[in-house]
Amino acid sequence: MASSDAEVAQQQVSGGRIDEIEALSSIYGEDWCVVDEDEKIYCIKINDCLDQPKWTLCLQVILPPGYPTAEPPIYQLNAPWLRGQDYMELANSLEEIYIQNLGESILYLWVEKIREVLIEKAQSSDPEPDIKKTSEEVDENDGDDFVLDCQPIHEDPIKMLNYITSGSQEDEELPPIHHGNPITDRRSTFQAHLAPVVTPRQVKRVLEKLYENKKIASATHNIYAYRIYCEDKQTFLQDCEDDGETAAGGRLLHLMQILNVHNVLVVVSRWYGGILLGPDRFKHINNCARNVLVEYSYVPSVEESSKQAGKSKKTRKDNKKRTEH
Repeated sequence: MASSDAEVAQQQVSGGRIDEIEALSSIYGEDWCVVDEDEKIYCIKINDCLDQPKWTLCLQVILPPGYPTAEPPIYQLNAPWLRGQDYMELANSLEEIYIQNLGESILYLWVEKIREVLIEKAQSSDPEPDIKKTSEEVDENDGDDFVLDCQPIHEDPIKMLNYITSGSQEDEELPPIHHGNPITDRRSTFQAHLAPVVTPRQVKRVLEKLYENKKIASATHNIYAYRIYCEDKQTFLQDCEDDGETAAGGRLLHLMQILNVHNVLVVVSRWYGGILLGPDRFKHINNCARNVLVEYSYVPSVEESSKQAGKSKKTRKDNKKRTEH
């Protein structure tokens, strides 16, 4: 009997979560995004309600099994300008709302509280936000070996590409964009995207197209690197972007150099899940990138490499036998 009561209670909790998610999706429309339905990870982009918003923030939440009756949401506040005292004050406000509404659905209250803070900032004399992104994770040796591989770009990567592309892009064909299989580790999700490119204009067009996807645009980091072979100069045009994940762009470009791939752009999106991964995050970024490069035949798979190595070994043996005879 007790077991049956517990099952009914759990069903009610689950039903309440579903109703809340559907309501939020209806209220916020395109600003609401499902990151991972199975893991109950969602995010919403919130702004200051201006025609051209200056203050924006992405609230990412993970709803544990006991929410809302017994557990609070696990949340992450993502904004390049949000740090230090601003972060602590906003986090304290959200936790106060939870305590004042124990057992109740609180995501709507959280979103509107954040919006209230952003509107206050827009109406105050606060300077406009610093758009430089920073990583949630800091390692002592992040990127010392890769600082020469690319110059980190802290501004909007689309704006950066405006400096190296000129003229109309209307006649520049948008290359096909492919998406790799995501990797999830401790609630962080990584996914690679790939497109064949032969000009910086195509790089820009692909990035713009990717950022039209609200899930990709809401990622904590969108790290990318590209390599284009210029036949007339017999040299490579290449660049990379960390997007706040220190040294990740350089590491990604380094991987592409080792694999000797060219005429391709690789973007790796990371949705931070609230748990620090340390150096493992770089492993996942590179594994995602390598997997999508293998999938679309930019590099051979491990099995193909082994077969090729076996053929080369057999050829060497045959040549040796012929020489001996």
